[in-house]
Amino acid sequence: MATYKLIAATGCPTGIAHTFMAQEALEQAAKERNVSIKVETHGQIGIENELTAEEIAAADAVIIAADKDVNAERFAGKRVIETSVGEGIKNASKLIDDALSGKGVVKAGEAIKQESSSAGNESFGRQIYKHLMNGVSHMLPFVVAGGVLIAISFLFGIFSFDPNSEQYNPFAAMLKNDIGGVAMGMMVPVLAAYIAESIAKRPGFVSGLVAGLMAANGGSGFLGGIVGGFAAGYIVLALMKLLKGLPKSLDGLKAIFLYPLFGVFVTGLFMVAVNSPMTWVNESMMAWLAGFENANPIILGIIIGCMSAFDMGGPVNKAAYVTGTALLAQGNTSFMAGVSAACIVPPLTTFVATTVFRKYYSDEDCNAGLANLILGSTHITEGAIPFAAKDPLRNLPTLMLGSSIGAVLTYLWGVKVPAPHGGFLVLPVVTNAGLWVLAIAIGAIISGLLLGYIQKTKIEKG
Repeated sequence: MATYKLIAATGCPTGIAHTFMAQEALEQAAKERNVSIKVETHGQIGIENELTAEEIAAADAVIIAADKDVNAERFAGKRVIETSVGEGIKNASKLIDDALSGKGVVKAGEAIKQESSSAGNESFGRQIYKHLMNGVSHMLPFVVAGGVLIAISFLFGIFSFDPNSEQYNPFAAMLKNDIGGVAMGMMVPVLAAYIAESIAKRPGFVSGLVAGLMAANGGSGFLGGIVGGFAAGYIVLALMKLLKGLPKSLDGLKAIFLYPLFGVFVTGLFMVAVNSPMTWVNESMMAWLAGFENANPIILGIIIGCMSAFDMGGPVNKAAYVTGTALLAQGNTSFMAGVSAACIVPPLTTFVATTVFRKYYSDEDCNAGLANLILGSTHITEGAIPFAAKDPLRNLPTLMLGSSIGAVLTYLWGVKVPAPHGGFLVLPVVTNAGLWVLAIAIGAIISGLLLGYIQKTKIEKG
């Protein structure tokens, strides 16, 4: 069996792009230093390149570059450097150097979680972020599958699911009501379940799932699911500490009886208390954002554009995306159109920049820009991150400008997108599809030319 001087684990909320970009960056940085490394990835399809117990034991240091749970407990007794997946992409060389120079903290057993929680507000905030993103990453496949199937049903007619309509089609009704609708309906329960699971491991899952179902059925939606997921996780965590003194012979009873019973009971009481106020908050926020569509679509487009391009796959981006998805579930297909446009523009911006200003970019950047043409066309925003990271003070506002232009034009032109994901793959079900593509193209071209000009001036001055 091969032994590795360094080992690493990477994971991002969606498990689509950041995870593997961090893996590639760490492997490249290690290769430049002639250091052996094995990087385990926690992507959308699961764990790949999984680290064995022997490889963990033999490694000198561990790098965790992740925004989700990667089972850090197994690294007990090893020297660990823990950071975000974004740092793994941007500062891979520094992480490798730090690991080789002996930096990091040797952590044992439960000390990993305890130390990060007691390290101050920033560490606690990071833990909250990781728990939230663990829920989002597991929720997204349900949203994408259900949303696209519902969108396909609209090909048979907008009212093809309604038995009382002349457009009624049994197959379309099955797609929307029996398959796609069920998948979309799992969005909030899965979100809450995996937030709780991230906090309290497997014992928290059941309570989180019940909290999510109560939020979905009670009307508090994804906000209620988030609150319920965190409440369930910490309630079960408290139960685990409270029952820690019971004899070890009762461990099986705790796992299959005590944790589920009391966890669901206490979490259920909590959800009964908060569902009504959370429903009001949820509906008020949705109405406030949706109200801009007719009152001031320009302001709405700017808000959505800036949110979507600000962290490209991070929590701010996801806030806009989840809001659009929730409104889509209520039948609002125009709000999601602007969100989708704003998410598609950034990677296409990098394609425009690297194509028009090719001589000012490296071959690696040009290849990345070409790849981003495909990523952007399929609604994957993360490909633009390396470009933003190289000069965030100038490049990030440029990307936000392009996304805002795309979203504003989408709202002004009355585009409707009934699918929450898929990019240009869902064009057949888009209302005013040509105008939607034009809005995205205008945003990408304007910001792409500006991004390329910024690169040109930087190269010429340097």
